[in-house]
Amino acid sequence: MSDLGLGEWVRTAARRAGRTLERARREYSTGRVSGSLPRDDDGRARIVCRRYAEQRAVRLPDGKPECFESGNADCESCARDVADGHVETW
Repeated sequence: MSDLGLGEWVRTAARRAGRTLERARREYSTGRVSGSLPRDDDGRARIVCRRYAEQRAVRLPDGKPECFESGNADCESCARDVADGHVETW
């Protein structure tokens, strides 16, 4: 803590943590794929399945991955993100 009082040290640490968090948010946001999704040679979207944590090449009938299972929270959030064009890809 050197010359800083405890209160000043806590404020400094909190500001540093806030800057680190904001940088991580920016990096995550720019790392996501926006717009059209990458496709394989057969035209299937290359996504990372949230439910099974595996790479998949899937068709998107009606804008939802063909592996979509209604009622599954992972599938529901994946379908929303695919529709927005913001989903993890490979």
